[in-house]
Amino acid sequence: MKLKYDAVLFDLLTALLDSWSVWNESAGSEAAGRRWRAEYLKRTYGCGAYRPYETLVREAAEAAGLDARCADALDGKWPELAPWPDAQPVLSALRATHRLGVVTNCSEQKGRAAAERVGVRFDVVVSAERAGYYKPDPRPYRVALETLELPAERVLFVAGSGYDLFGTHAVGLDTYWHNRLGIAAPQGAPAPLVESRSLHGLPALALTARAAP
Repeated sequence: MKLKYDAVLFDLLTALLDSWSVWNESAGSEAAGRRWRAEYLKRTYGCGAYRPYETLVREAAEAAGLDARCADALDGKWPELAPWPDAQPVLSALRATHRLGVVTNCSEQKGRAAAERVGVRFDVVVSAERAGYYKPDPRPYRVALETLELPAERVLFVAGSGYDLFGTHAVGLDTYWHNRLGIAAPQGAPAPLVESRSLHGLPALALTARAAP
């Protein structure tokens, strides 16, 4: 059977890793962590051309009314990032049939370090720093496609944030939205093929057969 998709690309810090917990711990509470994370997302998704990730994180902490030293705490907790419970088994199964990759909104060093926390080998890891732009600008997704040497229609994207839906739609990537926390989609966001609070439905979608010519 020929499959519709040859590769699956993933958002990293929300689709595969529980980054929410380390943000909340670094901020001192869940409420503070959510407020800080919202400010950070506003900056990265509105930034466009790359500015240092660590700078945006620190600016977001200050804008959220937190001590900027929270950013140092987050940096120290980066090695504690843990994959969602279903991430490793699902990705390990997909490796038998698909190439796997990551497109993440962070620095090159932090992106690669975080990708290693998933515990599965990736064929490509594209950070915002490498692409020169933050998602949902189309360029980070396109760098991944160019590295894989595949057209968008042969690749499935797994989003962690609803903001990814703007970028994947612009590039032509089918999208599975792993909306773990059940957060409302941003206003005007294109609809994904699937929205789920787990990764368990991903293999069935990834194994969709290619339509006959």
